[in-house]
Amino acid sequence: MADHLSDHALAAEAYVYGYPLVFDLSEVQRFTQIGMGSLAAAPFNTFSHATKLAGPDDKFVSVNNDTIYSIAQLDLSGGPLLLDVPDSGGRYYVLQFVDAWTDNFAYVGTRATGTARGSYLLTPPGWEGDVPVKARQIAVPTAVATIVGRWACDGEADVSKVAVLQGGLVLEPYGDPGPTAGIPSPSAGVPDELAFFEKLRVWMQAFPPSAADQDFQHVLGPLGLLDAPPASPSPYVDPPDFLVAALVNGREEAMAEIEQLTRAGTTVPLNGWHNNPHLFDYNVDHLGLGTVDQPQWRFADRRRARQVRAVAARVGLWGNHGYEAVYAQVFEDADGRQLNGADRYTITFAEPPPVDAFWSLTMYDTPDYYLVDNPIGRYSIGDRTPGLRHGADGSLTVYLQHDEPHDEPARSNWLPAPEGDFRPMLRLYQPRPAVLDGSYVLPPVIRSP
Repeated sequence: MADHLSDHALAAEAYVYGYPLVFDLSEVQRFTQIGMGSLAAAPFNTFSHATKLAGPDDKFVSVNNDTIYSIAQLDLSGGPLLLDVPDSGGRYYVLQFVDAWTDNFAYVGTRATGTARGSYLLTPPGWEGDVPVKARQIAVPTAVATIVGRWACDGEADVSKVAVLQGGLVLEPYGDPGPTAGIPSPSAGVPDELAFFEKLRVWMQAFPPSAADQDFQHVLGPLGLLDAPPASPSPYVDPPDFLVAALVNGREEAMAEIEQLTRAGTTVPLNGWHNNPHLFDYNVDHLGLGTVDQPQWRFADRRRARQVRAVAARVGLWGNHGYEAVYAQVFEDADGRQLNGADRYTITFAEPPPVDAFWSLTMYDTPDYYLVDNPIGRYSIGDRTPGLRHGADGSLTVYLQHDEPHDEPARSNWLPAPEGDFRPMLRLYQPRPAVLDGSYVLPPVIRSP
């Protein structure tokens, strides 16, 4: 065993590496067992369809209020699945495919495959066989994965039309399916303070990543993470004191690092905004249908990729690649002060953000990044929000504050804020080149006197 300081540093590295896997699979379990808001719990290989736009009851990090979700948790350990997608009639939608390590490995939808009807064969790791006629294969890197479906919805009056499309999503076994394995349970008897590392130990061996990442895992051996279940008992049931200290201290250090990077961003902020179209570029090994396999959309530095992947999971689990949607967040006003409901703010868009689909500004609290209940039931403002007041020059000023404004256009253009600290997020669906190359600059958040 290396000295205790190196064990501590190794534990921090392991936490950053494993955080996306553990967080992701914990959410997969929640969706199959409990559900979220109007997304009822659904067993593996079954879609759960939201019946309304997300609100404060949907406790999920940075959940969007622009689209209606159709989400399926996949378990391909029993064999392939056949997915049929209806013709959306030109409506924007995206089905995003995410593996257990949070890699976006495929897309189906408006940008990627068009809006016509289609069939897709989802195949597990190592599968060999014939793909049905008129179906396209999507190779799934891990036996458990997620389909995150988003349907554009123009308010409550549009929900019933989306429901028809949701009903056209069909997911069924293909061929002669076998039993499914699900997500293995961690060993009993592990103390709470080491539960993360036990989950990481069990899950990273149940859902192996790419060969290159498996090579990296070898350095984690001194922590007991390579002790293979079920043949090997958990090293965390009765661990020596020095290992407990290294794991706990390393975890705390890594958690602080992830939180610091979440607020500081992975790029230099401009006008206070952290706008990184490449936040989800950490996947360099599994780029399938609908992804863009080009150097500018791949991290060359794998250690940096692991670090950014943890930040992306923390700030926006199951977020899309930048060419599908860009997510910009802001914590501070133009003077560098934390945004807080005790003050009033404005953001003025001289012209609409350049997108081919739509854009929106959504309000979230901190540190959970949940939607905030408010008296008018408005959680986002965007190009599809009815009744907004524009300036004579076509500009749009959005008012961010806790108390309801008394005057127009502030009342019409009000995005309610919580009483405490908050963090808005701007979503840009199908962003145009000006967003991706950085020539489009987001306006600052101005605190009102």
